[in-house]
Amino acid sequence: MQGITPHLWFDTEAVEAARFYCEVFPDSKVTSVVTLPGTPSGDTDLVAFELFGQPFMAISAGPLFRFNPSVSFAIACETADEVDRYWEQLSQGGSVLMELGSYPFSERYGWTTDRYGLSWQVSLTEGGVAGQRITPTLMFVDDVRGRAEEAIGFYTSVFPDSGVDLTVPYGPDAEPNAASDVMYASFRLAGQPFAAMDSALVHDFGFNEAISFLVECDDQAELDRYADALSAVPEAEQCGWIKDRFGLSWQIAPADLDQMMIEGSPEQIARVTDAFLAMKRFDLAALRRAYEGAAARVAD
Repeated sequence: MQGITPHLWFDTEAVEAARFYCEVFPDSKVTSVVTLPGTPSGDTDLVAFELFGQPFMAISAGPLFRFNPSVSFAIACETADEVDRYWEQLSQGGSVLMELGSYPFSERYGWTTDRYGLSWQVSLTEGGVAGQRITPTLMFVDDVRGRAEEAIGFYTSVFPDSGVDLTVPYGPDAEPNAASDVMYASFRLAGQPFAAMDSALVHDFGFNEAISFLVECDDQAELDRYADALSAVPEAEQCGWIKDRFGLSWQIAPADLDQMMIEGSPEQIARVTDAFLAMKRFDLAALRRAYEGAAARVAD
């Protein structure tokens, strides 16, 4: 397994958004743009990019799903000026969820959606910043409220090099949240920081395919193992996408697929795209045959 990458679903703006984020954050760049022909959404742009050196993916695949605050990205900042700079750029054209200001957990913090609807939490970090600067944060609401701790235990059991670093319950007098609900938790999956919380407030959103997490696997055995472990909604399986017991979306994909799409000719990319569009879970050998142009011979 080669890591877990946040994957963002846009209507048509994936390339534009990736370039915008790369302008906002230092040590950031677009690493590849590939057009997938003939998908159900038409010709679709697939973008790989890095923010603070962290890998992200984005796709322009139509208006089927919308971002919401059930998954946000927390930015750890070294100075108040840095907080203010990112806040100004990210909040412009967006919608403020928590005003920029001083809170018990951070002297300088704010939560906003950006012009594309993606949610960001920007905060000053006491003691300096080290390691991963952007942390995916999961908010468990409505039907899955109160299950953050269960989900963390499940995810850390699935992925190697995983563990829980901190869990803070709400405690008494936190209604409508139960005292045992998770106010904040930090944990690691495959060595990468994540965060989670429960919220018992009334929300009109929840996890959906707008944000998924791409698990790049080295071989078919890994593909099968992670798909078997995570998938809880068989009817949601399509093109390597799965949905777990909490409603969170994952993509279980071969690492080889990236290279096929980046290095392949237009004909090779078209063949591989046709092949994986017909799959629920990925068949690595079939993808390789399609890439090599052998699919027709195998079918004969």
